[in-house]
Amino acid sequence: MPRRGGYRVCTVPGCPEYTQGGGRCEHHRREAEQRRGTARQRGYGRQHETRFRPAVLARDPRCVCTDEQHDHGQPCGQPSVHADHWPLSRRELVARGLDPDDPKRGRGLCGPCHSSSTAREQPGGWNR
Repeated sequence: MPRRGGYRVCTVPGCPEYTQGGGRCEHHRREAEQRRGTARQRGYGRQHETRFRPAVLARDPRCVCTDEQHDHGQPCGQPSVHADHWPLSRRELVARGLDPDDPKRGRGLCGPCHSSSTAREQPGGWNR
């Protein structure tokens, strides 16, 4: 990937624009965000905010992730900041007719564990 003093070429094939530190250029970043939609458009409404997220984070105040990156399968133990749908994703729960806002279908994760989990498990995840 061509570099120019801390800058890298946009990761969208064929785009010649440079970005600071890598990733997409500003134009392609905006395009991706528009396609992604708002949290409400993706299904994260009032029930998620008032029922799912607070209950999951109250139950799991510390990250419960036991991914292979942690020693001996122990949770990392960092403060939870994300209420993650698990073991099924929100999309899978909705497709099966299950309540995606039921707190028993979630787990509390810290930021790094949530990013890592999302990258591995979601469609288009960047670690695939």
